[in-house]
Amino acid sequence: MSDLPKNPYNPQAWIVGEPKIGDDVWIGAFTLIDGSGGLEIGRGVNVSCGVQILTHSSARRTVSARQYPDVDRAPTVIGDHVFIGANAVILMGSTIGAHSIVGAGAVVTEGSTFPPHSLIVGVPAKRKGDVRWT
Repeated sequence: MSDLPKNPYNPQAWIVGEPKIGDDVWIGAFTLIDGSGGLEIGRGVNVSCGVQILTHSSARRTVSARQYPDVDRAPTVIGDHVFIGANAVILMGSTIGAHSIVGAGAVVTEGSTFPPHSLIVGVPAKRKGDVRWT
């Protein structure tokens, strides 16, 4: 029925490369989890439907008419107990600290770093608050 590779998380998610995925992770349908450049997803993470987590970019290779021959890659890290809202995009080389929320539709730009307990929203994504419940 589907040409997407099988994964133990969701049959309608596409997982490439060899990402390190912690225990008790939920991955929604229609997601792209790109581990080709190094990806760590901590334990207890919720990846909502339509999310894209990327560890590579072919932009320089493409616009240079392949004069730049490489596909750029950079590891991406998602800390423990992070919630990633529907259709968010996290680009290569980014780090999302533990216990953070990435809002629906947010675009975390290449190389961004957010500390633990961040509320991350917008395009481009910015830290808009602290997420702590007592």
